[in-house]
Amino acid sequence: MRSRPEKVLIITYYWPPSGGAGVQRWLKFTKYLPSSGWIPVVLTVKPEYAAYPFRDTSLYGEIPVDVEVHRTKALNFFALYNRDQSKIPHAGFASGTEKGLKSAVSRFIRGNFFIPDPRRGWNRFAFRKACELIRTQNITHIITTSPPHSTQLIGLRLKRRFSHLKWIADLRDPWTDIYYYDMFKPSLPARMLDRELEKRVLARADRIITVGQTLASAFAAIAANLAEKTDVLPNGFDEEDFQGVVPTQPERFTITYVGTLSPAYPVQGFIDSIKDIRINGRSVALRFVGTVPEEIRALFPAGDDGKGPEFISYCEHPEAIGHMMSSSMLLLIIPDHRSNRSILTGKIFEYLATEKPILLLGPEDGDAARLLAQCGYQGIFGYNNIQGIRDFILRVSEGKTVKRSGHHLEYSRRALSVKLGNILDRLQ
Repeated sequence: MRSRPEKVLIITYYWPPSGGAGVQRWLKFTKYLPSSGWIPVVLTVKPEYAAYPFRDTSLYGEIPVDVEVHRTKALNFFALYNRDQSKIPHAGFASGTEKGLKSAVSRFIRGNFFIPDPRRGWNRFAFRKACELIRTQNITHIITTSPPHSTQLIGLRLKRRFSHLKWIADLRDPWTDIYYYDMFKPSLPARMLDRELEKRVLARADRIITVGQTLASAFAAIAANLAEKTDVLPNGFDEEDFQGVVPTQPERFTITYVGTLSPAYPVQGFIDSIKDIRINGRSVALRFVGTVPEEIRALFPAGDDGKGPEFISYCEHPEAIGHMMSSSMLLLIIPDHRSNRSILTGKIFEYLATEKPILLLGPEDGDAARLLAQCGYQGIFGYNNIQGIRDFILRVSEGKTVKRSGHHLEYSRRALSVKLGNILDRLQ
């Protein structure tokens, strides 16, 4: 631990009452980072000016009582092309259900006129407040986290303004290689501008943080000399979130998926495996917690009880954990995209914390697969390995579980915050 605590300014668009995995990462770092001698000061957007895909008011209770949180206004550019503000798109429209001309035009406007994203309407307000905090509180270290990647442009501008500043750019997802990027139909000039902004951020930041090794390598390939200043700091789980939550086994074998599904998530192989299991007289219940478009819901057949899967809309974090803990098996699906080996979704770590069996469908050589294998999990299959998926589900349903290694404890939020403190220390 540092001999004298020092402040670090964390600039994040997503903060309670926003919900979703992007909030959890820095909410938890803020909770545990003071133990390493770094005092977080948070800069975020006022909720009434924000464009949140999800809201989770339960997360207000997790903000440490002694942390400074500064909120500013923002321009909500979503309102310019999306009048229904109750339907803010998330995952870059990847989970959207709207079709037709209106949806196509909205996507085109998003991809060609709001670069890198519409949430850049916050930037000038955040920059002004950040300058004030840096001057009045003698702050020498800042962290910008994205998505939204427009937040990284705040760090870029601050780095130009303050020569003494040490800047860490935390990128949780790919920028111009995200799996839904082409859905915006960006023109060649739009792509070139977006790539140039990405390159400038990566080149100018003092350190780069990503959530997985494949993503780190992808960013490092964009410009020279990036690999040596890039650190992998994965997402994790907070052990305190699971305290007092007793794991249960439902009477009927239940597979639960938590999160978003869209056409980019192949489900047919899994569906065929479930059909095969049921044809052979085995009972399996399916539960989906999160956003699932109607056209994907329709793909799932009725079960042996005549009912389809249970679909539960987005719920607050404690409730989501409760659903995980009351399952027989947890399902994780990685989107089918050329960059999917780098996808290391935040919920995989909470899946690990439950110590429930996990079924992963995705690239068998991806970061998510390597993480599960490291922790002793064997339910890792390609999207269309129907026999493998079926046999694994049957094996688990018969009580033939795989012994796990315990390595998942390395991914507690407390342990990861120590690593973040060490990264900050090295920037002195």
